[in-house]
Amino acid sequence: MFHWLNLTRGPVGIALAALLALSAGPVGAETQSSSAGTAAGHPDVDMHFRLNPTTVPTESRGPSTADHSRFEELQGPFTGGPDVTRACLSCHNEAGHQVMKTIHWTWEYTNPETGQKLGKKTLVNNFCTNARGNEGMCAQCHAGYGWKDESFDFGNADNIDCLVCHDRTGTYYRMPNSRGNDACAVMFEDKGPIDWPAVAQSVGLPGRENCGSCHFYGGGGDGVKHGDLDSSLIHADRSLDVHMDDKGADFACTVCHVSSEHQLAGSRYQMHARDTGGTGRPGLRRGVATCESCHGDAPHPMDSLRGMKLNGHVDRVACQTCHIPAIARGGVATIVGWDWRTAGRLRNGEGYKEHDYIQGNGEERATYKSIKGDFTYTENSAPEYAWFDGRMRYTTIDTHFDPAAQPIPINSFSGASDDPAARIWPFKRVHTFQPYDKGNNTLVYMHLWGDDEDAYWGNYDFGRAIATGMESNGKPYSGKYGFIETESWWPITHMVAPAENALGCGECHAREGRLASLAGFYMPGRGDTPTLDRIGLLALALAALGMAGHVLLRLLAARRRR
Repeated sequence: MFHWLNLTRGPVGIALAALLALSAGPVGAETQSSSAGTAAGHPDVDMHFRLNPTTVPTESRGPSTADHSRFEELQGPFTGGPDVTRACLSCHNEAGHQVMKTIHWTWEYTNPETGQKLGKKTLVNNFCTNARGNEGMCAQCHAGYGWKDESFDFGNADNIDCLVCHDRTGTYYRMPNSRGNDACAVMFEDKGPIDWPAVAQSVGLPGRENCGSCHFYGGGGDGVKHGDLDSSLIHADRSLDVHMDDKGADFACTVCHVSSEHQLAGSRYQMHARDTGGTGRPGLRRGVATCESCHGDAPHPMDSLRGMKLNGHVDRVACQTCHIPAIARGGVATIVGWDWRTAGRLRNGEGYKEHDYIQGNGEERATYKSIKGDFTYTENSAPEYAWFDGRMRYTTIDTHFDPAAQPIPINSFSGASDDPAARIWPFKRVHTFQPYDKGNNTLVYMHLWGDDEDAYWGNYDFGRAIATGMESNGKPYSGKYGFIETESWWPITHMVAPAENALGCGECHAREGRLASLAGFYMPGRGDTPTLDRIGLLALALAALGMAGHVLLRLLAARRRR
């Protein structure tokens, strides 16, 4: 067992790294020193990258139809992950072909409407900016073993990592596929060598901790990217997520994100903003991951005027708008601002960090890192709201933009009040200042990760990192870079609160309510059309008066008949 491991370079360090790679790393990954990564007296817990400190399986998935510990193929010995994969595929002989068609493997997606090439293999984001060229680090979250450069064999099923999704021991973990510079601390707290036969014999359906080991840590840390996905969901209570409540429904992610041949329903590239299919009970409707696929399009009880009125909202208001009253409300903060312009400041010639934010669960978060710049966090805060029809558009590395049009949307979406396909949705918006090509007016790929002199996470030289990133990926670069303001939008759809914690009517139907910024439609109580409000109230009063008069006349008539 090793604890807060920091290896120095040189013969001793290399020997130790090699020993650990053989004994612990699934793909021969290495560890390295970090003179820059640790503030005095403070452990760099936020540099765990995708290592999840709580990986013990949570929800019960029920008894399996097979006891994998009795399978001869899984007795080992195994020298690493690909050995285990070969054993898995010897029985599950179609699984490899299925996995290699999924986005978890290809990291590619083609928008059927626009033809845009998307996926992590292509996109530029406004967090760590690009996975392309930095696979040694970023591909820790690829469902395969050893992707560190263009030589990775996507046609070799032995490279599939079955365990990252199916391990049920909580002891399996991934490390970077290649070595980084000293500026990148990669430390492993209390992580012992992987017992390959034990994890191979303990596989099962994916639990929340399996999916969360990547999806909770996207963007470079816990809760960084999404605002509605972080480690607090591993042990959620009812108020945080009514579906994942440990003592309640205790859903795994795959209960909603159902799969067919390893293809999982629900993609952020093309979403179902308005699902008119409704429920498919019994058995639930598969192939989508919408609220309506289980709850139907009239989810509230029809035994009251309130329930009927709420059901009338479903047509134009997403369920998430009312049932996710705030983002990042489990005690883990999420990033809403990232300024790359300040990256590269050094102390005594070394990179450093500043920890000036204490999040809800009491843990410190870095507000500055030399390798990444300044961060701004939020938690338990109201999302932003907009009309959304499910169509997302992306600014890719090939998109030319007008710098005067800042902020440049990393992604954008469409939808309007007069669009019947659109509903009001909650979003998290992220603002960033990040490098761009001043000559060609495009975003750039940066070479961040690597054990070489061109990697920014080591030399703090944007010019070299950008030139290398663009050249190695065959992209034109003018040689001039600057910084540009960007923004990205993240639809909020997790951390679903129960009915008693959902938004009340007054949160929106008020002059300064949550939907005050949305224009182009009438909403009672907002105060922007007082005459129409008065007419509506008068009509309601007259209707009530008419109903009362009708009841009175019926009573009088009944009395007269007696």
